[in-house]
Amino acid sequence: MLSVYPACFLEEANGYSVIFPDFGCATCGETQDEAMAMAIDLLAGLVWSAQRDGDSLPAPSQLTSVSLDAVAAELEVEAGQNSFVTLVSVDASEYARTHFCKSVKKTLSIPSWLNQLAEEKGVNFSRVLQNALKQELGVQ
Repeated sequence: MLSVYPACFLEEANGYSVIFPDFGCATCGETQDEAMAMAIDLLAGLVWSAQRDGDSLPAPSQLTSVSLDAVAAELEVEAGQNSFVTLVSVDASEYARTHFCKSVKKTLSIPSWLNQLAEEKGVNFSRVLQNALKQELGVQ
C-alpha cells in the first residue's frame, strides 16, 4: 500500500533538511537527491513501524495546507531560495522487505536421507526455505 505525506525540503548551507510536519520528524541530505532518498527511508520506517506495532498513522495533510515559511519559522531557520514542499511516497511493506528485514538464523530438522540427497544436489537450503515460506504465506 502506497503512503503519501507532504515534506518540507529546506535548503541550508550544507544541503537540505527534510521535515515531515505530520510526524514531527526530520532527516537531511547533502544534495536534493540524497535528501529525497533519506526522506523516503524515514517515511518508510515510520509507516512500517506503525503497521508492525498496530499503531495508527496521522492523516496526511493536504499539500496546499503545509506552509514552508511556518515550518522554517518554527525551527528558527531561514528557508533557502531552493526550498520547497512536495509529496513523498513509499510502499512501506515493499521497502521494508528490501531495506529493513535482516536475515535470522533458524534451526530445523529434516530426515537424514533428505539432507544427504539435497547436499549431493547442491541445494541451497536457505533459498529453498525462503521460497517455500513465501509460497505458503502468499507473499513475494
